[in-house]
Amino acid sequence: MTAQLNASVVAEDTTVIPADDPFYDAPDALDSLRPGEIIRTRQVDLKDYWASQHRSRAWQLLYRSSDLNGAPDVAVTTVVLPRKRAPESGFHLLSFQCAIDAVTSQCFPSFALRKGADSARTIAPFEFLVVRRALAKGWAVCIPDHEGMLGALGAPREPGYRTLDGIRATLALDDLALPADTSVGLWGYSGGGMATSWAAEMAPRYAPELNLVGAVLGSPVGDMASALMRLNGGVHAGLPIMAIAGLRRVYPQLEKMIAEHATEEGRRQLDEIADLPTLDAIRRFRHHDIDDFLDRPLADVLAEPEIVEMMDDLQLGSHAPAIPLLVVQAVHDEVISVDDVDGQVARYRDRGVPVTYVRDQLSEHYSLLPLSGPLAVSWLSHRLEGRPARDRTVTTVAGQRAPRWSKRWVSGRAPSATSDDDNSGRTSAA
Repeated sequence: MTAQLNASVVAEDTTVIPADDPFYDAPDALDSLRPGEIIRTRQVDLKDYWASQHRSRAWQLLYRSSDLNGAPDVAVTTVVLPRKRAPESGFHLLSFQCAIDAVTSQCFPSFALRKGADSARTIAPFEFLVVRRALAKGWAVCIPDHEGMLGALGAPREPGYRTLDGIRATLALDDLALPADTSVGLWGYSGGGMATSWAAEMAPRYAPELNLVGAVLGSPVGDMASALMRLNGGVHAGLPIMAIAGLRRVYPQLEKMIAEHATEEGRRQLDEIADLPTLDAIRRFRHHDIDDFLDRPLADVLAEPEIVEMMDDLQLGSHAPAIPLLVVQAVHDEVISVDDVDGQVARYRDRGVPVTYVRDQLSEHYSLLPLSGPLAVSWLSHRLEGRPARDRTVTTVAGQRAPRWSKRWVSGRAPSATSDDDNSGRTSAA
């Protein structure tokens, strides 16, 4: 019996947030379904974006997945077909993980990308302009709600499970008729880069049957504890507060810490930020200092054994992906520390993972995603075509604008790096 036989096709209704949309409701006996098995589907209209009218066909699939502890839950992925006709060999497939970076379901891509959705303060519509590069290549694209219905921003493992199960569901969709051995690439940036990291790390054990060929990790956070401390009190202080609001939903020890050490105002703010879209949350909580809402310093709370155990659980790089990786990071990133991403890359390399690591000197966090788009798509194109990736290469470059260096990197013919002088524009990074 195929997954599609168990699915019910649902007509598109008025666009409402997932928390209020019955399409997202989990069925009874969820644990009797296989991971990735489709529960229901609907065809949807996506927004008309700035560049041109969007005429691609799109579906949404509700499917069975797993939470961070392996318990069954549900998730949704949005599947988009390019306007190009499929080649005889079939479409390649890209799973693009958006930077949801919020707790509210208003920011889930399955809502934010739909026609009629109020998503002006969410990230997914901006990132879809990069996804269009993949559609222009003739690839099918699936975009999972990798945080799950709880919106557990920052949680480990489960973003990978939901991403991989979203690929399984996409391959099972009758309308696409994709072969089970379809070549699949992964790509994500920032919070989406973190989710893509988890998908790459979880795949060897959780979904070994998938034909994953490579993953692009853009600014993939690297170290959650470091990010919490560094961003606290600054312009992006809303991000660690949102992470705490998400993680408290899946870690009882964090909820216990909040009950014991957070002030009444601190608890009220956590409830408030859980209902805000990403850009509103960053604006509302800029320069907020978590220390002001605790009865002890944040550094001391993070040093408590139960919280240390939680932070260790969040650490990326403890599992070895079985596919080549391209990691892209801005050296002067104001949101994600390059040192933290250096550490994640080092942990992968210590486990023998082939990593091409590009450190960009001229970009910053918000500009690097669109500027690195051509490199990411070219690198993924070569992996999808079966070309081998160059192993264990690292470079620091002066910028993403000149195409010459990117063509050399994606083809595996990296420039020789002989200088440690960052002013050279193309140097070796240890």
